[in-house]
Amino acid sequence: MLKLKPTFDLQRDVESDIFRKEASVCRVQEYSGAVDICILNIERDGSILYSWKGAAGTTRIGKYDSNAKQNKLLYTFDKQVCVSSCSLNEEETLLAVSLAQDTGGDERLQPISKCLTLLIEIHPINNTQVLKAVDCRVKVQFLNSETDGRSVLESHLLLLSEDGYVDLYHVLLNKQDGYRVVMGNPERLSKTAERIVEGFCWAQWDGHTQRLYYVAHQLARTQDKFLMRCVQFYPSHNCETVLELPLELPATFFPTVNFVNLGFDHYNMERPEQGPVCMKVFTNRIGSMCVCYSQPAKGKQELIYTVVLVHKDCSKTFRVSLGGDQPSHRAAHLHPLFVPIGYHILVYLQGHFLHSINTRQQEMLCHSLFLSGVDVDMGLQCQSANITVLHAEEESSSSLLDLGNGRIYTADLSPSFLMQILQSDTPSRCPSSKADPQRLAALHCLLVYMGNDPSMELKIIEWLCDNMSAFGSFDQIQEFILASLYRISYEKSLSLDKVLPYSSVLDKKEILGCLLEVPGVLCTTELHIEPVFKGKARSLQGFWSELEWNTERTKYLDAVPNPRYRTSHIQADWEKLKSERRPSIPRNNLEENTKKVLSMVDTWCCDKKLVPLFQEEDHQQRALIGLTVDKLREHLNRHLPRIGKKKIDSLVVNYVAKLLELIRHMLESVWVKHKLGPRVLCLLSIPPRCVQTVSYSSSLVHAHLITFLPKPFRVRCVCVRVAASGGAVQPSGRCFTSCFGSWKPRGLCAYPSLQIWTTVVPTRD
Repeated sequence: MLKLKPTFDLQRDVESDIFRKEASVCRVQEYSGAVDICILNIERDGSILYSWKGAAGTTRIGKYDSNAKQNKLLYTFDKQVCVSSCSLNEEETLLAVSLAQDTGGDERLQPISKCLTLLIEIHPINNTQVLKAVDCRVKVQFLNSETDGRSVLESHLLLLSEDGYVDLYHVLLNKQDGYRVVMGNPERLSKTAERIVEGFCWAQWDGHTQRLYYVAHQLARTQDKFLMRCVQFYPSHNCETVLELPLELPATFFPTVNFVNLGFDHYNMERPEQGPVCMKVFTNRIGSMCVCYSQPAKGKQELIYTVVLVHKDCSKTFRVSLGGDQPSHRAAHLHPLFVPIGYHILVYLQGHFLHSINTRQQEMLCHSLFLSGVDVDMGLQCQSANITVLHAEEESSSSLLDLGNGRIYTADLSPSFLMQILQSDTPSRCPSSKADPQRLAALHCLLVYMGNDPSMELKIIEWLCDNMSAFGSFDQIQEFILASLYRISYEKSLSLDKVLPYSSVLDKKEILGCLLEVPGVLCTTELHIEPVFKGKARSLQGFWSELEWNTERTKYLDAVPNPRYRTSHIQADWEKLKSERRPSIPRNNLEENTKKVLSMVDTWCCDKKLVPLFQEEDHQQRALIGLTVDKLREHLNRHLPRIGKKKIDSLVVNYVAKLLELIRHMLESVWVKHKLGPRVLCLLSIPPRCVQTVSYSSSLVHAHLITFLPKPFRVRCVCVRVAASGGAVQPSGRCFTSCFGSWKPRGLCAYPSLQIWTTVVPTRD
């Protein structure tokens, strides 16, 4: 399912360098002692902090620079210590560490405490300041500052305690002798610390965006409830709560304090599969936020997990049956792995299931891929419990850290795996009712998330040609066109999900049950989750502005009847335009729209142009293309004015041009596949009287005129013209009867329902 690319290997990138350093310290040719390397933290810039056992009973802390591919020694303790948390400031002048008492050793840290938190000067190594000496776990994390290249003489440190509070330390620095950097107020650090959070039971740090998410238990009059809050840290190092989100959780959901993305504690390790809860927050730069958490059902062979889609103002809870062979005591400690890939959230429970949840088009289960049994394979070479997900808001892919082996991989969806789902033989794999939703979801993943890959698009077109009537629950050609069109718009604005068409299934009057449910999976949806935006989040540009806009637009579009654009919206205008001698819509404007679209089609299409579509001077066709651009632009400006007129104009032109380019690409692919000559298709402005004229959906032209045509017959003449509306007409006459037999039309595309009028003259060779 995943395509993994290794980017870091502890043994390859660090261990060999450590052995050379220790050999140099011990003045031996080759060091053979145990080093016991542990990854401690991964900073915002990708630097990896680690510790190892040095010679003569020391403990050393080093840094691997992922950009320069170099290692650097930061600090050496003169005894064996257990580093449970560690962070380095940007200037590499201060090192914050939390030391856990090693109860198995003969020596104990002084003073006696379970955790000793230190702030150490390392440029050069000089003073050490004790921040905390307590009997609970403490996490440390430096904030990052945007300095414009200037020398920074202050650092800011977060200290998170298992007792449920967060302190912010402001450390002033002084330069001495031109190079020494020392703390300016070491004796006043604890007195000037600012307490910013109290009473949390779960916390997650996002270093890339400088945000702290935490959950606090609120005691209400009627019931207990949990609130998730987000604290945003600004470049000035001021901070404020910008979001509050109520969560419906059991009162015993957090029996212990949980830390996420705050380093790796190898001495107080609580493995995810042993804990009672697993919770993660993922965001995307275009303004989406997903809160994912799971909880095993007590006494039942099932797993419950919830994905709160803040940008869609809803949450979806899934109950998945694990089968009767799972011991109840073990099932109570199973938790899935949440992996964000693009706009999908992968929910993976090793050996049981893999669920790729579509966080943009979440209305129907068939747009989310669910695999179980032998199909479950993430491509991981280790237990999922050893995997930590590393995610950056601005990146479409995620990284996976295998903590056991010390390896980091970039993870992406595997196109070959998704193509296998499309090309799988239905009878041998699984019943059609189960395979159809998988194929539909895989098709959308391939077309939308894989980007503009011509070779992949060609493979999908070939698959379409070979499976014209294989599926009864959805029209694969319509899905191909709609998903391809959605691809060019989904990164522009998240609100476009509600106003542009995504799938023809959404417009079906009767939807087959296999598309509405997944065997063994129960889904419930809760609407109106009521996020509250506070403080500067209401006026900030960027992520918070986009997230608030998306939630407001979602509520607005949910109240608007039929907000998705359909070609039926232009039917009345098109009929009026054809009948008017003096059209109310200026022809010059429509012609300008058409010129923009056709110039884009000519630019994109670099093949041999075997099918010369959209090249003849057909005034009605050109007027319809221009009208489509005009009405689609009007639709988007009415519902999404925030995007801006220039961006909408560019989007609409690209959208309609992509539609026409897809039609040509499909026809030309079929022409090549069947080795049809260049004279097989001729464009005529007026159909001959002696032939039958039939209207088809544009996406079905090659299906019914090429694939279904018997070998003795050839298409001698096809007249292609774009029309606004009209139902598919049953072919009649001797020539059609002999070719098509009892053929019945499938109907029209939901969008684009631009139709191609075809005049077919079948003749025997």
